[in-house]
Parts: sequence; C-alpha cells; structure tokens
Amino acid sequence: MTETVQNFYALAAALVLASLTALVVAGVVQLAGGRALTAAADALDGWELPVAFVLATMATAGSLYFSEVAGYIPCPLCWYQRIAMYPLVVLFGLAALRRDRRAALYGLVLSLAGAVIAAYHYQLEWFPDQAALCKQGSLCEVIWFKLWGFVTIPYLSLVAFLGVAALCAIAVRNDRRTGGAEH
Repeated sequence: MTETVQNFYALAAALVLASLTALVVAGVVQLAGGRALTAAADALDGWELPVAFVLATMATAGSLYFSEVAGYIPCPLCWYQRIAMYPLVVLFGLAALRRDRRAALYGLVLSLAGAVIAAYHYQLEWFPDQAALCKQGSLCEVIWFKLWGFVTIPYLSLVAFLGVAALCAIAVRNDRRTGGAEH
C-alpha cells in the first residue's frame, strides 16, 4: 500500500511540476509580447484558492499518511514544513467557501516560507555532510524513499509549496485586476 501511495504522490508532483513549467513558459511567451500567462490566469479566475485547497489538503494527507501509517518519523525540518502547510488547508478552505481571494496573500507568504524550508531539506538529502539546522542524528538526512532517482518527501513538499505559491500569486493578480470584486 505504501508503495502505491508513494507512486501516486510522485505522479501528482509530476503533474503539478508540469503545470508550473507551463506557467513559466507562458510567462516567457508573455514577456516576448504574447498573452499566454494572462490567458492562463484568466482561465483560473475564481478557482485559484479551491485548487490551492485541494493541493494543500493532498500534501497534508500525504504527510500524515507517511508518518502515521507508513511509520516514517518526521525530522525537525519536516515539522517546520508541516507548520507551514497545515494551516493552508484551513485558510484556503475558508477562503474558498467565502470566495475571498484576499487570503491568497497570506497563503503566498506561508507557502514561500515552506518552499524555502523544503528546498533546504531537499538539498540536504543530496549533500548530507554540510552543517545543517538539524542536530546530528535527528533524521534530517534520512531518505525514506526515492523514486525515479530524485522524488523524496522533501521534493514532494517543495513541489506542493511551489504549486500553492503559484496559485496564490495568480489569485493576488486576479484580485488586483478585478479590484477585489467577488465572483
């Protein structure tokens, strides 16, 4: 069962990463005079925070599964990432119900903070001999699983945070474009 969950989350991360890549390409095209990023942002108009809610909920469920069912012990950096991710579920859930995109700014700050921690944790797995924020023997360098040669728990966390941050940035953009009018 755990292997199935790992594969599911790896595929979900690939989908999120492909979407993020498409947004970056759209941004480059837009810089060259196109309207690709505007079209993408307009297509998401009103759906940014509900999609961010689903993404944050999936990330939260995955972290709970890996620790509570699979028995992977969270290290201090994992806990810091959880501190950034778990409130996003409540924030985006309430914002989606109220159709209030103003929560996107708070979500953007929290998701970027989580992304920084996840990026640090991910690179620590690749370069474990460096000085770390974790104490010696605190499991920060433990790799519980590695799929496709690079997908680990911190990688999944990083992709989720970046996906949420992108959705929040689009929501902030769309909110400013409409002058804060509700949809």
